[in-house]
Amino acid sequence: MADLQDLTQAAIEAAEGDEQVEAYAEETTNTEVRAHRGEVESLEFSEGRGVGIRLISQGRLGYAWVADPSGDEVRAAVALARENASFAMPDEFNQLPAAGSFEPLPELFVAAAADVPTDRKVALALELERAAVSRDGRVTKTEEVQLGDSVSRVALASTQGARGEYRRTDCWCVVGTLAEADEETQTGFAFQLARGIDDLDWEACAEEAVERAARLLGSTKPPSAKVPVVLDPHAATSFLGVLAGALSAEAVQKGRSLFADKVGETVGSSLVQLVDDGRLASGTGAAPFDGEGVATERTLLIEAGVLQGYLHNTYTAGRGGERSTGNAARGGYTSPPGVSTTNFFLGAGDVSVDEILRRAEGGVFIQDVSGVHSGTNPISGDFSVGATGLRITGGALAEPLREMTVASTITDMLLGVTALGDDLRFFISTGSPTILIGEMTIAGV
Repeated sequence: MADLQDLTQAAIEAAEGDEQVEAYAEETTNTEVRAHRGEVESLEFSEGRGVGIRLISQGRLGYAWVADPSGDEVRAAVALARENASFAMPDEFNQLPAAGSFEPLPELFVAAAADVPTDRKVALALELERAAVSRDGRVTKTEEVQLGDSVSRVALASTQGARGEYRRTDCWCVVGTLAEADEETQTGFAFQLARGIDDLDWEACAEEAVERAARLLGSTKPPSAKVPVVLDPHAATSFLGVLAGALSAEAVQKGRSLFADKVGETVGSSLVQLVDDGRLASGTGAAPFDGEGVATERTLLIEAGVLQGYLHNTYTAGRGGERSTGNAARGGYTSPPGVSTTNFFLGAGDVSVDEILRRAEGGVFIQDVSGVHSGTNPISGDFSVGATGLRITGGALAEPLREMTVASTITDMLLGVTALGDDLRFFISTGSPTILIGEMTIAGV
């Protein structure tokens, strides 16, 4: 089996004339265990390996990919990319980035995590489910219990001199619980991420899923009102997903962003700091270089509420007269790079969650929202989403609430931020602390 580096080199050597050729190669090994009612519901093991070829000739771009290839098959993919490019329209901004340097991130790969035996993963998945159904008498069932890990490697090379490689390990667990009482059922969800099983706090994951389900039992619809709203980190990251798309230069250049032409303008309260950091090794979006070989970096997008700029890959940077921020992102070797976040987060404040609850007296604590992407206009920022949570009374969480609708605009929500918690937490590659918004409209009965 040819090494990834050899495969990328074969692609570069197949370039003709003034062609720019880039080869992106990756290999992954994934294991996933699902547990249900004390037994293994499924055990899945998968491996993937392939090379994607991007070829640019006279501004025309062609792409081709091949799975588990030999050197000859990679060269054939270059020929196919060349043929595809011949049918494309020329675009002066179709260019590969020049070679640059990057700092490795060796902490992304934990050798011990790559050699965990399958029987240990199975045992932990079963123990995870037992933990979820043994903490509260009202929670005796689970919707989902999953434990998985991944070992992957990426190699990239181009005719422009870009060349790099890195390895990574990732591990995760997911728990979905069902709380039942008086013919009512509520659900709770939690997950944990780590570099390896030894760093995975799976017991805390089970406990959180149980608490989030059980505390919603007996919930009622609240009266409609304008009240202070507290978003827990899980709910807050749902809204950050919309912000991530709006801060992509690709969306801005296509006229699909609420932040278009607003660099230098105030778009949030002075507390709001939005950051994308591809060098944050503890985040799942970290990598030493992006999907086209440009070094990743920390990019400040909103500082003290003022929009500083957008996320770029090489194409959008050329089109916008900017430089790449190292945010070329791929869905794998089967697709050319677009623009996306790495580790995207709202900076933490210095206020404890208890203090935030005291400041939000009479308001609503929201722990889950639904329909954020479908219920948000990406251009105007208007949104109307469903939510569940709890009333805040006496500076503490009180009676549970369901079937609420929260309506506002993304900009008004950012401008309304009056406190940020000291509890920044990541959910996959998006992170947020607890957020206090001075006033929002809650629609219930």
